Amino acid sequence: MKPEIEISVIQNIDELNTLISVFEDVFEMANFKRPDTAYLANLLRKNTFFGVVAKTNGKIIGGLTVYVLDQYYSAKPLAYIYDLAVLTDFQRQGIGKKLIIYTNDYCRKEGFEGAFVQAEKADDYAVDFYRLTHPTDEMQVVHFFYDLKNN
Repeated sequence: MKPEIEISVIQNIDELNTLISVFEDVFEMANFKRPDTAYLANLLRKNTFFGVVAKTNGKIIGGLTVYVLDQYYSAKPLAYIYDLAVLTDFQRQGIGKKLIIYTNDYCRKEGFEGAFVQAEKADDYAVDFYRLTHPTDEMQVVHFFYDLKNN
């Protein structure tokens, strides 16, 4: 029997910290140094960031984070889904897809123009997963990154 899943927008710093722990576990982030609680609490207060969590029996088992991007092409913002993870024991049960659906519905109600997410082309599992969420478009792009902390 599949667990009952509750999905909601993050309400407090404890939920964000737990979600970050899920990311650490699923993404195997060895030696990750988490920002302090004051920084994370400040991030949650901003209207340019939010998270969505999936819970079963009150325990966070997955979630995603979103950065809100204001546009100059439109007065409506875009949602950039930055990270999404579900604990290994709960994967392949439709929870990730429910998180995407919930986030898209939430953003639609809040007046967003659209939402997007990136996946590394080499990460076949992620690419296949996002294709199963029925995006309206799929673009082939090259992602460039500038490491500014070591320059």
